[in-house]
Amino acid sequence: MSRAFVFPGQGSQAVGMGADLAAAFSTARDVFAEVDEALKQNLSKLMREGPESELTLTENAQPALMAVSMAVVRILEKDGGRPLQTLASHVAGHSLGEYSALAAAGALKLADAARLLKLRGQSMQKAVPVGVGAMAALLGIELGPAEEACQEAAQGEVVAVANDNGGGQVVVSGHKAAIERAIEAAKARGCKRGMLLPVSAPFHCPLMQPAADAMKAALETVELATPRVPLIANVLASEVTEPSAIKQRLVEQVTGLVRWRESVQYMKSSGVEALVECGTGKVLSGLVKRIDKEMTGTALNAPADIETFLKTI
Repeated sequence: MSRAFVFPGQGSQAVGMGADLAAAFSTARDVFAEVDEALKQNLSKLMREGPESELTLTENAQPALMAVSMAVVRILEKDGGRPLQTLASHVAGHSLGEYSALAAAGALKLADAARLLKLRGQSMQKAVPVGVGAMAALLGIELGPAEEACQEAAQGEVVAVANDNGGGQVVVSGHKAAIERAIEAAKARGCKRGMLLPVSAPFHCPLMQPAADAMKAALETVELATPRVPLIANVLASEVTEPSAIKQRLVEQVTGLVRWRESVQYMKSSGVEALVECGTGKVLSGLVKRIDKEMTGTALNAPADIETFLKTI
């Protein structure tokens, strides 16, 4: 069976994340210690104990999610004796998960991924004053009508589709008033429900340009290797392997649309039959069936998940 490893984005974080992996595997403890050292911060304690309000801050949630994803991959490789390239034909990540995917595929060093994500979180938070921007999930609508709703709602402000998650779930991002108008415009186009999301900044829209500029400067100082398996880039929904092209896609991703539905469809067209979600939560493995009923999704969150997975491959 051909598999792709996929990596979750923001929103999957939770107090206690990675604690059971750290209790069961020294490999996981080593990953968390390396991230702590890279950031000069006791992030692993925050992940384990909270408080939730601090863990949810973008600058903490992003490296924390990557750390748990990398703990799962390293356990498979070191304790399970299965290098990633023997388990997966592709990697992909949702938003920040793209950095986790690159670290898993050996393109980014773990410490560099942690530092880049810390900066990414800080830059995204600084780009727009709190309260100015917003994001909303539109349920029961596809990409085309959602884009039309954004065009109608803009009225001189910024509002754009941020995530096309598939299964009739589209996320929009931009100025708060424009987002509220977009919800109403989407309902007129058949959207069943529109709800504001509890986020501190409007990710993946043009308001994030200052953060994109900061990431461009930071990525220029980081060495990126060719990944061991191809990355499916968020903004392309297709393969990219050349390091300079990957860097460019990471910059574009800050303001661009996360084309997740199309990314999954591309993987299916490339022969992938199963998505294996590494890290915290089950968002991506849950979306698979809504995008393509023939594909399967598995989440590797806990030691038992990893044990079962290694027995079945």
